[in-house]
Amino acid sequence: MLDLATVLGAPVAATLLGEFGAAVIKVEEPTTGDLLRQFGPRYEGRPLLWLQEARNKKSITLNLRLPRGQAILRQLAAGCDVLAENFRPGTLEQWGLGYESLAQENPGLILLRVSGYGQTGPYRHKGAFDRVASAFAGLTYVSGFPDAEPVRQGFALADYLAASFGAFAVMLALYHRDRNGGAGQEIDLALYEGIFRSSEGMLTAYQKLGVVRERSGNRHPGVSPAGNYRSGDGAWVVINAGTDSLWNRLAALMGGEELAQDPRYVRSADRVTRADDVDKMVAAWVSTRPAAELLLQLEEAGIPAEKLYTVADIAADPHYRERNIVEIDDPRVGRLAMVGVVPKLSKTPGTIHWAGPDKGQHNAEVYGTLLGLGAEDLAALRRDGVI
Repeated sequence: MLDLATVLGAPVAATLLGEFGAAVIKVEEPTTGDLLRQFGPRYEGRPLLWLQEARNKKSITLNLRLPRGQAILRQLAAGCDVLAENFRPGTLEQWGLGYESLAQENPGLILLRVSGYGQTGPYRHKGAFDRVASAFAGLTYVSGFPDAEPVRQGFALADYLAASFGAFAVMLALYHRDRNGGAGQEIDLALYEGIFRSSEGMLTAYQKLGVVRERSGNRHPGVSPAGNYRSGDGAWVVINAGTDSLWNRLAALMGGEELAQDPRYVRSADRVTRADDVDKMVAAWVSTRPAAELLLQLEEAGIPAEKLYTVADIAADPHYRERNIVEIDDPRVGRLAMVGVVPKLSKTPGTIHWAGPDKGQHNAEVYGTLLGLGAEDLAALRRDGVI
């Protein structure tokens, strides 16, 4: 797989596939390298986000703006199953590297194209990053409290959802190719579309009922109680007891059978209508007990609840340590903790072999093995600014 993409949806799609065995070659601009190297905190000058999200990849440098670089890319693409890119629509075509051109030499090629607004539509020419995609998808508008300004979500959800949908699409395309005669295809994925697909019933509610979803703070507009509450010792906990059976258990804990059978709250729709009253009751009850005692009581009653975790909580938590945190030895930064592979497959589990490579670290290996280029060839290409 050739990864021509940068920051962050398409290259992470390649990372996800690389964790399950795909041989991923990261193509970087020779001078500055991949843009992802410029983002996030650094340790001893090395970008930590790059070390995680470029893991398992081999890095080569190649200037795609030069004819010689374009010719080399065509040679590499001729022997690959998948190519991922996230340039603005039309860029590959301007370089003579569009799908129709590449497919002439490699009919089985899968081309994953992730762009801000997609390859079609009146906005196809516009660029986007995660924050812009989140706004266009409707997420930012509904995030925050009703009496305050909209807020950006804490993580790059548009990027990572695009990565997940992108990797999923590549697997579908590969299955179709290998099952039905060897023909490849293009995958057209817009950065905002993963979030839009995750927007629950927002569109159908608007189309049928004229409902414009607004900001509701920590409350879900269709579930009650479901929110964040401060415990007696100052910690924040989340409780989600929106079903009738869960409310019955929670109400019994808070006020006994009288509250559990109160006809004003017994049905979900009634609790949503009286969500202010319900939240006040839950908040008052939570505030009387320390978080550890509260969470144990809720767990024993089978009510989903949890402390609001910081990254420090995550790093120390035994469940995370067993399932989700991996530590590897890196010769450049030493012992390095990172998010583990998701999902877990029983017979073909994913693996992390190494952290994100140095720029051009694998030039000699890749160009030598795949294209037969020797040291003198590489030196000439380097002098000419091609690699």
